[in-house]
Amino acid sequence: MTNKIEIRPIKKEDNTVLAKVIRDVLTEFGANIKGTAFYDTETDSMFEAYQKEKSVYYVALVNGKIVGGGGISPIKNDKNDTCELVKMYLSTEARGLHIGKSIIIKCLAFAKNVAYKNCYLESFPSMTRAIAFYKKNGFKTLDKPISQSCHYSCSVWMLKSL
Repeated sequence: MTNKIEIRPIKKEDNTVLAKVIRDVLTEFGANIKGTAFYDTETDSMFEAYQKEKSVYYVALVNGKIVGGGGISPIKNDKNDTCELVKMYLSTEARGLHIGKSIIIKCLAFAKNVAYKNCYLESFPSMTRAIAFYKKNGFKTLDKPISQSCHYSCSVWMLKSL
């Protein structure tokens, strides 16, 4: 059977299922700790969080079931030309289906379209496949964060010039 894959903007009714996917992935990688998206209040209200200007969040579905997503948001510092790739998570069943590539293409195209010049991200060291994926897509590792976020347990910082 061929999987029907859909990537679309988030809807309000996605909040609960998406929060569960995000927390399940973080638990899988031992990142269900303070200072990650696991305890970020935004995780429970993703639709509302990505309605602001120059923001977007895409949800991935396989055969109608939400399996993850990823988005773009203004960075939380004074760099108006830099966005952040945020809350990009895929459940185990979604991995290997090229969904991550589709999401990152859509996110970076959106970022360029709204005139961002750079895209920043934060990750967790145990997410080695994700980090390799980001590197493959042009992100370079940084020595320190360029933003002060509530995700202080994330100790991998990356940046891509758009």
